[in-house]
Amino acid sequence: MKIDILTLFPQMFAPLKESIIGRAVDKKILEINVVDIREFSKDKHKKCDDYPFGGGAGMLMTIQSLYDAIKSVNREKSKLIFPSPQGRLFTQNVAKELSEEEHLVFICGHYEGVDERLFSLFEIDEISLGDFVLTGGELPSMVMVDALCRLVDGVLNKESLESESFSNGLLEYPQYTRPSSFMGLEVPEVLLSGNHEEVNKWRAEQSLKRTKERRKDLLKKKK
Repeated sequence: MKIDILTLFPQMFAPLKESIIGRAVDKKILEINVVDIREFSKDKHKKCDDYPFGGGAGMLMTIQSLYDAIKSVNREKSKLIFPSPQGRLFTQNVAKELSEEEHLVFICGHYEGVDERLFSLFEIDEISLGDFVLTGGELPSMVMVDALCRLVDGVLNKESLESESFSNGLLEYPQYTRPSSFMGLEVPEVLLSGNHEEVNKWRAEQSLKRTKERRKDLLKKKK
């Protein structure tokens, strides 16, 4: 999978070079490129924002630099994504959907947003992390890239993906590791028994219990 990220602040994406995602890039499973939108500005000072017509608070990203930046990476099979509180909600199912694309292009807005004509010039999927507003599209882009890249074949082993939260519509069961006793708190005996059938039964029960306690809405979706 190839991912291009268009941003005014390339340095913000250093974390994608670390840990699981970084190793997948090193193994050539993923290709992640960060593109500086300022490099496409025709302004002598590399300015990429201006005041909105009609007045209002803040500045808008200008159309020219965004248009040229997108054109530099956009291909026939590219899917363009714009993080926005006005978009469809990002979920594990959306992450799975995006993980099956060949080429993703994340367009990071900033300031008060972008010139609306951008959405007439390109087919862009607006996606929201939730009902809140951030200072720009960099952090939500990073979150979405991390979530979807985990689902790309070869990045994680399949067993890890099968048992985690939302994989079967439920939250993940509690987990423990050494030591088996810490400050008077004990690991459930069933996990130390070596009886895999009983362990799986316990985990299924705990997964359902945790979902009922914390996210009853997920159970309604399963019906």
